[in-house]
This record gives sequence, structure tokens and C-alpha cells, in this order.
Amino acid sequence: MIDQFTEMDPKHIFVREFEKDDGSILKINQYEIGDVGCVVWDAALVLSSFLETGNLRKYYADKPLSTCTVIELGAGTGIVGLELASLGANVIVTDLEEFVPLLKMNVDANENLLAAGSAAVRTLKWGQDLSPEFERPDLIFMADCIYYEESLEPLVKTIKDLCRADTCVFCCFEQRTTGNKPELERRFLELIGENFTIDTIPHRDHHVNFTSSDIQILKFSPT
Repeated sequence: MIDQFTEMDPKHIFVREFEKDDGSILKINQYEIGDVGCVVWDAALVLSSFLETGNLRKYYADKPLSTCTVIELGAGTGIVGLELASLGANVIVTDLEEFVPLLKMNVDANENLLAAGSAAVRTLKWGQDLSPEFERPDLIFMADCIYYEESLEPLVKTIKDLCRADTCVFCCFEQRTTGNKPELERRFLELIGENFTIDTIPHRDHHVNFTSSDIQILKFSPT
């Protein structure tokens, strides 16, 4: 991992603003040097914007979002988790230890928008046994977490370990056609399908200003 990322050198940080439909703005610090978790990816914008539409209730009507406990996996900058917290959810944003400083910076930067909910930062390495601080949530969210072959099985294990019988998982990713990316997507969905029902959220329910034919939002329900 690059030393500059850990040090959070201000010279290498820039802010991306995400305007919510009510006019308020999430300010997301990004890091120009580092791994894939340092910037806001398009899938995270699509998933965050989907939450703005209110259409989540079509696919998860068990509890109001404001009463839900939520975990975001592979949070990176934390934009999805922060969006959820701004809508009233109690969220734990998780990633590898090296991304925790950036996550904490973004939680602090948006504290004024999180009064209705909460956002806590935790380290979580996929595939490892869960520590007691991770209660099984109502909802799990993840955006663009299908990158590396070696992480697929650990990711699926962590998803299964976190789920109760009634936990819903929302997964957003960009369909990529280069290299081994199509095979990684196929293999991931194959592994998920062993323990979950997979439903596709149609593009008509995505945010009208943040939708793309090659970015999918899927819902996983334990079988």
C-alpha cells in the first residue's frame, strides 16, 4: 500500500460533491494516489442515487430505512453508507484497515447531514471470522466489489456470515467486458446463487439522472 494514502497528505486529496435531491450535498474526499477504494466509482453513484428515489421500498418493505441497521461492504470512500445514514439508517461502513482513515474523514466531513441516522467505521477483511461488533444487519449494500478473483469466495463467505434469514443484500456493479471481468461476474453470481435468490432491479427504477445500461443493481435474498 502506498505510504501517502496512509498519511492522508492534503496535497493528494480532492473533494467530489454529491448533490442530493433535497439540495443538500455530501462532500466526499477522494485520494488521487492509491488503490481502487480511493475514489467514487460510477456504480456507487448509481446506487446512492437509487436510494434518493425512494424506490428501495419497492424491494424492501419490511422496515422503514430509518429503523434499519445497515452494513456497507468494501465501502471505499463510503458514499453509499453516508447516503443511507443521511436518510436515517444506522450504518457501519467497512473496508480494509488502510481505507479506514479516508472513511473516517468522510464521516466527519458530512456530520451535519447524519443527524437522522448514524455512520460508524469498522475494519472488515472478507473471509475472516466476524468479530462480536458485527451484528447481523437488516440490509447489506455493496458497490463495485467484484474486482479480483481471489476475493470472490471470501466476499461471498462474509455476505453469508452477515445475513439473517430476512437480511436483504443490494449489490451494484458495472458490467465490464475486458480481461477476466465477465468471468468474475459470472462466477460471483454463481456463488451467490447457491444460497440466495437473485433479483434484478430494472433500470426504470434507477434515478433518472444516474442510470446506465451497463450498471446493474441486484437484490440478493437468502434462500
